Order: sequence, then C-alpha cells, then structure tokens
Amino acid sequence: MTLWPLGAYFLLVVFLVAGMLLLSHLLGERHRDLATDIPYESGIIPTGTAEARFSAKFYLIAMFFVIFDLEAVFIFAWAVAARELGWLGYGEIALFIGILLAALVYLARLGALDWGSPRWYSSPDGTQDR
Repeated sequence: MTLWPLGAYFLLVVFLVAGMLLLSHLLGERHRDLATDIPYESGIIPTGTAEARFSAKFYLIAMFFVIFDLEAVFIFAWAVAARELGWLGYGEIALFIGILLAALVYLARLGALDWGSPRWYSSPDGTQDR
C-alpha cells in the first residue's frame, strides 16, 4: 500500500495555505487607526467591560434549548426505527411526547417562559408572589 498520494496532498495543502498567508501579508493593507485593535461586533463599538453579567433567563433559555434539542434526537431515533417498533413503540413515543408537553405546560404556567415583566401568581402555600 503506497502512501505517497496522501503525502503529496498534505504537502500541496501546506504550500497552498503558506502561499495564501504570504500573499495576504504582502498585498494586505497596512494602517494603524485608533480603533484598529478594539473588538468590533456587528458594527457596534463596545461599551463597558467584557465581564457583563447575564440574566438568569439567558441560562434558562439555553437549558431549554439543550433539553428540547436532545429530546428531538430521541424522537428522530424513534422515527428511524418506527416500523420495527410497531404499536408498542408508537405508544412509548406518544407517552414521551405527552410528558414533554406536560412539562412545557407546567413551565409556562409557572412563568418560567415569560420574558416580559413579572406577573402575579399564586404560590403553593396560597400567598401571592411576584
């Protein structure tokens, strides 16, 4: 088994990347403005520090995304094997989706999905909380 084509391809890629970097360095524009080294995001000049604290709602939405993304993987895996699983598999995925929907309704009623101003809800002990 010969490996020379793989080695030739590797050398070609290394020379191509080195050539593009060299050409970029030789032909690139050189200037030093005041804002050259400042981080720049979507046309907005940053203000404040980079150590800003995120709201807990940001992390909540991130966790919801991960959880529902993982559940989508389980549902896709079921869909691939749906014919082999038969009616028992259908009942199991229906139960799985039902539990997901119940959890989503519970979170919505609890107010965990509200982005707006806090609303009044009744806590388990019967008192009004915000």
